[in-house]
Amino acid sequence: MKYAFSFLAVIVLILIAGVGSQIAGMPYFFGVFVPYVAIAIFLGGFVYRVVQWAKSPVPFPIQTTCGQGKSLEFIKHNRLEAPDTTAEVVARMLLEILTFRSLFRNTKSEIHDGPRITYESSKWLWLFGIIFHYSFLIVVIRHMRLFLNPVPEVIAFLDWADSMFEIGVPSMYLTTAGLIGGAALLFSRRLVNRHVRYISLMNDYFPLVLIFSIGVTGALMRHFLRDGIDIVAIKQLAVGLVTFSPVISSDIGAIFYIHVFLVATLLVYFPFSKLMHLGGVFLSPTRNMKNNSRAVRHINPWNPDIKPHSYAEYEDEFREFMVDAGIPVEKELPAQKD
Repeated sequence: MKYAFSFLAVIVLILIAGVGSQIAGMPYFFGVFVPYVAIAIFLGGFVYRVVQWAKSPVPFPIQTTCGQGKSLEFIKHNRLEAPDTTAEVVARMLLEILTFRSLFRNTKSEIHDGPRITYESSKWLWLFGIIFHYSFLIVVIRHMRLFLNPVPEVIAFLDWADSMFEIGVPSMYLTTAGLIGGAALLFSRRLVNRHVRYISLMNDYFPLVLIFSIGVTGALMRHFLRDGIDIVAIKQLAVGLVTFSPVISSDIGAIFYIHVFLVATLLVYFPFSKLMHLGGVFLSPTRNMKNNSRAVRHINPWNPDIKPHSYAEYEDEFREFMVDAGIPVEKELPAQKD
């Protein structure tokens, strides 16, 4: 039922904006005040979380390694899975951020009669993730044309390329379909896969439902509810928000305020949710650290004055107890005199 509460929460948000925007004086609240507050919370929360992560000391290397680290010359070193230099770390991070490399290696396990366990490659999650994230990115960049006047040629070209197949009138954006479809597929995976469903919480379902609703309301404005939408008035409001001189027109329909309110909710929710992996991926010590523990001694930042304790010293200190416990030692106890 956790996913049902997510749908219920989004429905309540839609009703608040849909009904509230029809009350006299409230369009200014939903069209100006709410976006400004949401952007302020998003920027403040995002910076705060990133700064807190950056200030957290990492006492020792905890990078995730999935391959052979650098050791002897005749042992092949996996440079991407166990990076030893800064360049190798950068290459690993770029592949992780741009292509979701670790997700591409996703495998699933199943237990059969015997018992016997099998492992199979599962690329569906990687594919859904690529479609969803890149569609989301292009949609955000494409929307910049509403806030800029004149529109930069790069954004104009991206807008044209996104609708170049000219499906429908007006042309359907491929990334709109990718965003809605990707969110739906990721949501469905959490319902269909019993293992994922067991560990899923409301904060896993809610952002997917919210983003799906944002995509749907955007598609409704563009393709089905155009009679109640004045794109010139929306452009005027968007440019006015950027220049701190917003103007609200009575020609803007309720669906626009619903769309904006859902986007504002996402911005407010973003810094306090799992969506912060957008900024956290760059600061993850499991990814951004070198696997060079064999070559470099890492000093604990919490206690930099601690003295190293070699195994020889450790054995000298506990040799008698190790012998009594039957643990092999490098040096035997000195012979006792009669």
